[in-house]
Amino acid sequence: MRRVTAPGVGIGWRPPLARFVAELPGLAFTEVIAESLHRPDPALLALRDRGVPVVPHGVRLSLGGAEPVAPERVSHLAHCAELLDAPLVSEHVAFVRAGGLEAGHLLPVPRTRDALDALARNIRLTRAELDVPLAVEPIAALFDWPDDEYTEGDFLTELLDRTGALLLLDVANVYANARNRARDPIEALESLPLDRVAYCHVAGGGEHDGYYHDTHTHALPEEVLALVAETEKRLGPAEGRLGHLLERDGRYPPAAELRAELDAVADAAAMARIT
Repeated sequence: MRRVTAPGVGIGWRPPLARFVAELPGLAFTEVIAESLHRPDPALLALRDRGVPVVPHGVRLSLGGAEPVAPERVSHLAHCAELLDAPLVSEHVAFVRAGGLEAGHLLPVPRTRDALDALARNIRLTRAELDVPLAVEPIAALFDWPDDEYTEGDFLTELLDRTGALLLLDVANVYANARNRARDPIEALESLPLDRVAYCHVAGGGEHDGYYHDTHTHALPEEVLALVAETEKRLGPAEGRLGHLLERDGRYPPAAELRAELDAVADAAAMARIT
């Protein structure tokens, strides 16, 4: 297992960005969608061999589903971690299938005792097959279930306490959820178990029909960059934490624009650490 000693800035590996990522100076880490790894990719293996931490990021386990996680999906995630010498793997606090039907995207779980039990069971099943830690990511969602019994912060804290999982904190999701619920994003941030953060996501988004959508195709808003700085101020010791990872999934801008976004994230995090 690769050891990480200091946080930095990374970018999600996508086939259209493979050359950009390979040539990026100072790349602290990267992340690859686990379900896209059907065979070893030479570009990813080259990053691994250079000493760049590569995190497999699952999107199809359906940890929040009522059914137990599929053993073959967990085995694939574990294989990806071994292949890439990953420091950890990550997945979502969400479900993607129910009753044999596939949603095709991440769906929010109700914050109820029953949902917490299902999530905890599936995370324990997953962790039992992994040789590295698991970090779980709360998603951006346009609605809350009407029968919620917990706040998001209390739900996540109990989930991590019960399972030993870490937190993948998506700063852009915190912003999106707070904005769409007319909440203060800093208050929302401070309600989360920030002492468990393994690394952070950051991404762009845009407004449509009165809602802010975490699209991963827009440039980073200044508000999200400001929340990166506020997040960094509140995180604990840097030892073992990977840092902030930029997600981009389509409408890829020129390389200079991507580098500028990465520099902006790095600057926001660095300024927070020295103020």
